[in-house]
Amino acid sequence: MRPLILCLLLCLTTFTQNALASVLAIDYGSEWIKASLMSPGVPFDVLLDRNSKRKIQSTVAWKKEDRLFGGDAFNIAGRFPQDSFSNLKYLIAAPFDSPSVSYYASISTADAVKTSRGTVALRRSDGTEWAVEELIAMQLSYVRELAESTANEKVSDVILTIPPHFTQHERDAVVDAVEVAGMRTLALIHDGTAVAVNYAMTRSFPEQPEYHVIYDAGASSIRATVAGFSAVPGATKRDTATSIAVKGFGFDRNIGGVELDRRLREILINDFNKKHKKDIREDKRGMAKLWKEAGRVKAILSANADATASVESIAWDIDYRSKVSRTQFEDACKDLTLRYAKPIFDALSNAGLTLDNVTSVILTGGASRTPMIQAAVKAAVGESKIALNVNADEAAVLGAALHGAALSRQFKTKDIRVQDITPYDVQVSYQAESKSENAKPRTINTLVFPAGSKHTSKKTFSVRHKDDFVLHVNYKGTPVPGYPTDLLEVHVKGISEAVQNLTEAGAVDPIVKATLAVSESGFVSVPNAVVYGEIKDDTITGKLKGLFGGASSSTETEEETETAARPDPSAANNETAAEKEEKKEKPAPKDTIPLELEVKMPSLAPMTVAEKRTARDRLRAIDLAEGAKRRHEEARNTLEGYLYRVRDLLEEKGETPFRKCSKEQERSALGEKLDETFAWLAEHGEDASTSELIERRSALEKLEYPVVHRYKEIEEFPVALNNSQKWNWSTRLFLTDAKTQLLDTPDESKYTQEELDALERTLKEHEVWLNDVVEKQKRVQMYDDPAVESKELYARAKVLESQLQKLVKKKAPKKKKESSTSTTSSTATTATSAAGGDNTATPGHDEL
Repeated sequence: MRPLILCLLLCLTTFTQNALASVLAIDYGSEWIKASLMSPGVPFDVLLDRNSKRKIQSTVAWKKEDRLFGGDAFNIAGRFPQDSFSNLKYLIAAPFDSPSVSYYASISTADAVKTSRGTVALRRSDGTEWAVEELIAMQLSYVRELAESTANEKVSDVILTIPPHFTQHERDAVVDAVEVAGMRTLALIHDGTAVAVNYAMTRSFPEQPEYHVIYDAGASSIRATVAGFSAVPGATKRDTATSIAVKGFGFDRNIGGVELDRRLREILINDFNKKHKKDIREDKRGMAKLWKEAGRVKAILSANADATASVESIAWDIDYRSKVSRTQFEDACKDLTLRYAKPIFDALSNAGLTLDNVTSVILTGGASRTPMIQAAVKAAVGESKIALNVNADEAAVLGAALHGAALSRQFKTKDIRVQDITPYDVQVSYQAESKSENAKPRTINTLVFPAGSKHTSKKTFSVRHKDDFVLHVNYKGTPVPGYPTDLLEVHVKGISEAVQNLTEAGAVDPIVKATLAVSESGFVSVPNAVVYGEIKDDTITGKLKGLFGGASSSTETEEETETAARPDPSAANNETAAEKEEKKEKPAPKDTIPLELEVKMPSLAPMTVAEKRTARDRLRAIDLAEGAKRRHEEARNTLEGYLYRVRDLLEEKGETPFRKCSKEQERSALGEKLDETFAWLAEHGEDASTSELIERRSALEKLEYPVVHRYKEIEEFPVALNNSQKWNWSTRLFLTDAKTQLLDTPDESKYTQEELDALERTLKEHEVWLNDVVEKQKRVQMYDDPAVESKELYARAKVLESQLQKLVKKKAPKKKKESSTSTTSSTATTATSAAGGDNTATPGHDEL
């Protein structure tokens, strides 16, 4: 990993100096959160938590009134099983009556309740209910605090990894959690795609695609992504970019590291019940303790043939201890063996490839270290295909950070172009217009985006309707058992008026054209809809188009059509002057009229703006209360520590600096105030306000300050005195040299006599004053206030220093140039003298 980071530091630089925005990447997993910060001046690496750990457990908990995160929150589950919430990823956008919630109940001791939206909230032991989005938002806020303390600036943009099998409802819930946390979603990226970006960052590829399978065995599920890597032309002719094209997905939502933990805990539960003739399931604390122990034992079994489970006072004052073998564990998971590798073959089938087309199968995800999973994958694809050349824990978050940096436009990174795809079939449905009053209603279903459609693509389809209608956007099948298939309910309005206007303008049989789009994050939307009708154009341009077949066909049916090609901007330059003039006189009829769209969420709606605002206010209230409590604790701890320090000073024996610099009455007054404050703190410390705690400390500091100030002055006086004497000596040396130069070569001297006299007066005044204060200071005792403070010594010396530096830095005056008249005269005189002073004729000239 270190060579990778070094390489990235060399190729990753900021190019926008006036907009130093940071990008936070978060890999939110069921068990662990990894984060990375892309910020100017901050080394690119995984973000550390407050305990300097590179990954954070996905847990939020309360210890009475104290909210905890990460490992601290996970570890108290045995004491507060109803106040510790882990594995929240299972509940993202989960309907309350879905199998996902039932499964969560089998692994968690938390109490789930139904929300008004039909989703899940978790209830604390005090009765407080928190929606899953709010709990996740708390974790995201915690990560943001870590990022802001590292970057020393606000962080608002975030990119998150999600599994490719997430539905639109789950994606909506993730974005809602980000907004409740007070951040903005830059993008969502599939975790397999993020690993592919990380893999491509330090590698080059041929022009022909090179295919790899990203096998991600996580805590909640196993995913496989087939990605093609190739070299493509870059921004300039000399540059080369890397293209990553996702070709297919495969996944199993129901197996992963958590399912292995659950089965291992079942082994421990059965063993405990058999040994102690009690049902541990009746004790939530015991179940929480066994869950933690199952995770620890699983990690040991990954490298050992057996492990010992041990839990003190698990329940009913029973200390539980048992030995578990890897064989026993693998037998309990034997039915999962064939499912471990199935996502790989599903992904290859969706991509239209075989194992022969694949260069390697890249293992990532924490559960990929489990021996039984590795053995199953090796048996399915062959050991020669297995690649362990990415960091199983951090590749996804680092790849997401690089992708987010490229999207933010604030950083210059390696040119990697990503093309992702959709996981499910998306269709539109609507009721066809009745041709007669007695006709039965007929629903038309049109598959618009088959599974595997590219992100950022658009498609337009035609509908023959004369009146307003409702367009339903939904999944063709059921992506997740118990989850809704409806995505959007789009009410298309204003059709009849638009049809009438186009008909009056000469259009024949107008139709509705609606556009569906898939965003870069995989969201399906209906951005616009229009009524279109071909209108006969009697202008010269229109007649030419009709003559050469430029008119569009009016034979469109209720089938999907690709978005029309973008028109050539240069075509307008081919018009003649007459055509342009005719356009000015008679503009061409408009053949499209935009329609009004009212979008509703028919089933599992995301949080409304009001709900998100309320949730954000709840979280902000907690943050403010915790901040006030933290400041109160800091003030109390600071006061208590200060009291003990002062008490130690007063109780020290011998000639200590504190005793030397203080008087008896000062120590007596400080001791009385100290005893008074100790008594007050013992009686009122818990109930005292933060301001009262600060005031009590300030009162003591006011009494201690004179003593501390004397001690500091005793230490600082020799330094300040040395500084003053240094400038006296430097000034005296300068004056000696400058006066000598002024006497010897007055024309070449930079300084005037007046300037040197002024500097000498300042020097003498400073020397007299300094000698006087030094004599006074000699008579001062250590317990007396200083005759002169060091800051005054520095200030006086600064006056002399400034005056001296002004002369030292003075530029020498420029020499005056001789006038051109005198130069000409001198030249003429020299020439005349040369001509008249030598009467000897030049040989040969007398004869001419």
